[in-house]
Amino acid sequence: MLVGLIDGDGYISATKTPKGYIRINLILSLNIRDLPLLEYIKSILEIGNINTYPKVKEKSTCKLVINSTDLKEIFFPLLVHHNLFFLTKIRQKQYDKAIFLFMNNINLYSDIPTNIPSNIPKLNSSEDYINLPFFSNWIVGFTIAEGSFLIKSNNEGCFQIQRMNLLLFQAFKLKFQTQRKIGLNRGLYNQFSISSKADIQKVINFFSYSGHYPLLGYQLIRYQNWLFNLRISKRYADLIYPNNKE
Repeated sequence: MLVGLIDGDGYISATKTPKGYIRINLILSLNIRDLPLLEYIKSILEIGNINTYPKVKEKSTCKLVINSTDLKEIFFPLLVHHNLFFLTKIRQKQYDKAIFLFMNNINLYSDIPTNIPSNIPKLNSSEDYINLPFFSNWIVGFTIAEGSFLIKSNNEGCFQIQRMNLLLFQAFKLKFQTQRKIGLNRGLYNQFSISSKADIQKVINFFSYSGHYPLLGYQLIRYQNWLFNLRISKRYADLIYPNNKE
């Protein structure tokens, strides 16, 4: 779940210090309303520091920052041990770069090579994503970051995820067993969007009945509000919801 969340709302930076060395951090940045979520993650990992950034005109944010020592000695070894890796291309490149620098003891920013090899398994088809043992829980984390549970103006319920990665989004189609086409939002982002009664039931089954890691934070509140509005609508009233499955 955490890998999916980082794929959506995190990044791994390799920046230059004033003395020319490399500083590597993993940063998970969320809206301030999800501060309790970051505190929960920190309590489980027992690493990282949380900082808050209040803003007057823009949205306030909070960040969990994991430093290079904890990445090298704790977090990245955990990923390797459990055969976990990132699924978005940008995060994969960032992860590969950090691992390469650690493994080759490269400390000076000027020594970073142009081409860095990848140790992440290449996924060539949507089925490759589906077959990953962690894919379902990854979807939960990615949904916390990038998903939307919507009730449109015409009272149509909708579940959406968007990001630029066509193969990954085709895997979403397979996972939710839908025939809806993958859209292209503003010509920039692939969009997975489903709203039929049958597809909405699959979404409810996935997030409420499948035994995956639960939604957390503000996204959980949005999901619960979404279920409430679906229950009271004529179109979706006869679906099976949590607490009335029987």
